[in-house]
Amino acid sequence: MTAGRSPDATGFEEFARAGQRRLYRTAYLLCGDADAARDLTQTTLAKLFQHWGRASAADHPDAYARTVLTRTYVAERRRRLRDFRAHTPIAAPAPEAGPELTVTLLAALAELPPRARAMVVLRYWEDLSVETVAELLRCSPSTVKSQCSRSLATLRTRLGDARLYTTRS
Repeated sequence: MTAGRSPDATGFEEFARAGQRRLYRTAYLLCGDADAARDLTQTTLAKLFQHWGRASAADHPDAYARTVLTRTYVAERRRRLRDFRAHTPIAAPAPEAGPELTVTLLAALAELPPRARAMVVLRYWEDLSVETVAELLRCSPSTVKSQCSRSLATLRTRLGDARLYTTRS
């Protein structure tokens, strides 16, 4: 143990080193932006550090961290949306996107509402069960099913015949 560090701090550092990359990947899929994903990952790790006693005692600390990450993302997006709406003129601008624009998966994901986006990422990228996603987002399993179904239909419509090639590391 390093001088001046408690056993809890050492345990957290080991957890953070091992899980930071995984948290960042999920954060990137949620945010769609590298800088925002780094900020979200750091905020998540800061919250975990504050409550490390509870997090380390959890049956699955990685799942606990993912829950903190997801709830932090949804809360921040809601706050930004509320602030944006409070400072936006009532007249909405005309949509700029036309059919000639190429739509990527991240751009299409970015157009989904934060909660729906979180459901799609957790359900299909993180491969979590409907029940687990419902528990993470504090909603019913039927809400997860219906939101994922609508979100996938929206993504299919926006992506059209685009061929996406992805690699998973």
